[in-house]
Amino acid sequence: MQRLPAPRPHQPSFLEDAMNHASGPADDRLTHRSWFSRWMKRPELGAVAGLLLVTVFFMLTADPVMFSLAGLVNFLTPAAQLGILALGAALLMIGGEFDLSIGSMIAFAGLIFSTAIVIFELPLVLAVLLTLLVVAVIGCVNAWIVISTGLPSFIVTLAFLFMLRGLSLVGLKWATGGSTQLRGVTEAVQDSSLLWLFNGKAFTGWFAFMGEHGLIPRFPNGVPMITGIPVEICWFVGLTALATWVLLRTPLGNWIFASGGDATAAKNSGVMVRNVKTGLFVFAALCAGLVAIITVLDSGSTDARRGFQKEFEAIIAAVIGGCLLTGGYGSAVGAFLGSIIFGMVMIGLTYTRIDQDWYLVFLGAMLLVAVLFNNTIRKRVTGER
Repeated sequence: MQRLPAPRPHQPSFLEDAMNHASGPADDRLTHRSWFSRWMKRPELGAVAGLLLVTVFFMLTADPVMFSLAGLVNFLTPAAQLGILALGAALLMIGGEFDLSIGSMIAFAGLIFSTAIVIFELPLVLAVLLTLLVVAVIGCVNAWIVISTGLPSFIVTLAFLFMLRGLSLVGLKWATGGSTQLRGVTEAVQDSSLLWLFNGKAFTGWFAFMGEHGLIPRFPNGVPMITGIPVEICWFVGLTALATWVLLRTPLGNWIFASGGDATAAKNSGVMVRNVKTGLFVFAALCAGLVAIITVLDSGSTDARRGFQKEFEAIIAAVIGGCLLTGGYGSAVGAFLGSIIFGMVMIGLTYTRIDQDWYLVFLGAMLLVAVLFNNTIRKRVTGER
């Protein structure tokens, strides 16, 4: 009697392999689990818990004005500026790399943008395109050095952190004749038809309507206390939605998780790891360029210290949001929540009697707690002991 061949073991598809890096072993995913068990493995869990704790703390200690509509906008604005940067850092970390130059890149991009407008008198649209092109090239250079040499991205981008900061100092002194600050941006762009994209407030008509009908608080003269939503918040929400869709609903999202989880396995499965990582470096650089454009237009000037230490705050926000330092795991929504925590603490301390220098203590403590928490989650996801 002819013997039937033994069944071949199941070979996971590339999609399953990529999802293993984001959600754990296939056995665990195929086993029925309660919603609580699934939620406990979500990368955003730490950020949600942190946001709840910080909110309760300020509700008990801060002036109630902090949680009024005006107060919310007050701390969401710096949170949005940091959050745009954190989104780029988060996706890059999920892809298994770091970019420590994005803070200095804000200063350098601000130099390029301001010089193009004030010194060379370019229209706003050309200055924006030139700035984004320059930072994209820097992102490509970072990626090329990291991928070609095999050096850790931590070292390569640390070198660019110092080089870009130095170039910002030298460039500003050249452009201004010795000063490290360049002014005159507001006057140069005030007539631009595209200014609303990067500066000012959105939905002003809607807020005016709500003010007229008493739906939002007003000043005694009848003017709404909030006349619109700052555009950086709109950019922040839009980019978070886009990044979340890419990570969870597109093949590119699987490639990002796979590249960060196990680049060799991903390459053997047909993923163009080099292109994926290059794209992530470019995206992080573009986020820095966007933040530079927004902050320069908001203040009307640029200076050499713009973006100082923002690279560390962005990485901490991403880590609080659930991104593992080892790559292959994380969430754009987590980075979104982590940035809101930063903004809430940064501005919330001004509503209390607590010394604002405690903010730095908070940064270090939150980083340590987030790393310990994420290490526990990593062991749950990967099955390590």
